[in-house]
Amino acid sequence: MNTQSSNHADVKKIVGHFINGADVADDNRPLPVMNPATGEVSRHVAMASKATVEEAIAAAESAFPAWRNTPPAKRAKIMFRFKYLLEEHAEEVVAALTNEHGKVLDDAMGEFGRGVEVVDYACGIGELLKGEYTKNVGPDIDSWSELQPIGVVAGITPFNFPAMVPMWMFPMAIACGNTFVLKPSEKDPSAPMLVAHLLKEAGLPDGVFNVVNGDKEAVDTLLEDPRVQAISFVGSTPIAEYIYSTGTKNGKRVQALGGAKNHAIIMPDADIDNTVRALMGAAFGSCGERCMAISVAVCVGEKTADTVVDKLRAELQELKVGNGTDACNNMGPLITQDHYDKVKGYVDLGVKEGADLVVDGRGLVVEGHENGYFLGGCLFDNVTSDMRIYQEEIFGPVLCVVRAESQEQAMQLIDDHEYGNGTCIFTRDGEAARYFADNIRVGMVGINVPLPVPVALHSFGGWKRSLFGDLYAYGPDSVRFYTRRKTITQRWPSGGVREKAQFSFPSNQ
Repeated sequence: MNTQSSNHADVKKIVGHFINGADVADDNRPLPVMNPATGEVSRHVAMASKATVEEAIAAAESAFPAWRNTPPAKRAKIMFRFKYLLEEHAEEVVAALTNEHGKVLDDAMGEFGRGVEVVDYACGIGELLKGEYTKNVGPDIDSWSELQPIGVVAGITPFNFPAMVPMWMFPMAIACGNTFVLKPSEKDPSAPMLVAHLLKEAGLPDGVFNVVNGDKEAVDTLLEDPRVQAISFVGSTPIAEYIYSTGTKNGKRVQALGGAKNHAIIMPDADIDNTVRALMGAAFGSCGERCMAISVAVCVGEKTADTVVDKLRAELQELKVGNGTDACNNMGPLITQDHYDKVKGYVDLGVKEGADLVVDGRGLVVEGHENGYFLGGCLFDNVTSDMRIYQEEIFGPVLCVVRAESQEQAMQLIDDHEYGNGTCIFTRDGEAARYFADNIRVGMVGINVPLPVPVALHSFGGWKRSLFGDLYAYGPDSVRFYTRRKTITQRWPSGGVREKAQFSFPSNQ
């Protein structure tokens, strides 16, 4: 390994790491970073060696004592400055998202904005960290609780939201007094590196926030190193399960958010035109590469299904697919050639399984971008629950329509599925909506809202095999995850009073 400090401009071609407040070059196993719209290599990213990850952990451990004792108000001031700098450099971060992920510019700006919301929430950390105090819980005895930071924590984040998902984690972790090591996706590493520099510019002390780019070697180092106290993860369910089992086995606190197969129920009384437009955005926005994307539309009644399918077919003919840098486009490319092949393979599979492929996006060619990873929107009808295209997370622009006879049957489909991340219902019936919200076994529920992603004041997380761990991401749960509660009970005996030993269990009676 050859590591050396450098300025940010030096790592444009090979993205290294950000450790202890400085860029660290690393020639260890560089991988290409692709522009998915052109299929061309835009830069390379170094895969961190075990030694490099340990260097980042050591920097975070060294910075922790001073940061832990930094007043929350001072931490909040840094978060305020960071928020200002993020907004000032929004176009630069969004351009990195579009160039490396492929999502269209307005979608990238939406992702960025939702991440900044969490930074905004972290600015109120002084209020969020207030403990409890009770005077005279017993004779001359006072008791109070404190929320204390837990130490070095790490985040492992996915390719589909390279700016937003890291911001679900590190702003609250840092505001709570912890130090942080981020391992972002190697597929689109530039946005996290830009954000790291903005944090430094905001006045964050060196070592409090570190970025290591890497693969399984980096992940396993974070999972096994005893100095790392907690791990936050967002990604696929098999990896989430691995992160959770390995991290907890090594004594770490873990929250691991996994995959999804989000259903939308369309009732016969729904506003079909608005529902179809909502489904278009929820299914095909960001090329379907969202853990909250709607990938199954459950239509109640044959007439409802026929109408929805006809209108979706018409809308898909108007879907504009192309380079995300063109503001006229609705959808960009998939992230990599491998992912394109995987999603296309699911479309092939759906045809073999007997589903009706109403709209086939496999033959799409974008003029001037013939080597890009473009797949047009795909629509299946008459999908059944025994098909793999229904059971498995496709993570692409593929919407499956399932026909149900009743709301109860539609809800049973959702409850029986292994995933329970998000769901929604489209209806004008308040009773039906209330019954759905009360009884569906899913963590995030929308009523005429296709993507019920909670705002930063609440917390994000699913049920069943969509979440491993007890606490959700960001919002109030993030304070609980990134702190430990300590309860102190104190008593000052009156001077000169000789007390007898008490052998009974203490009480306040």
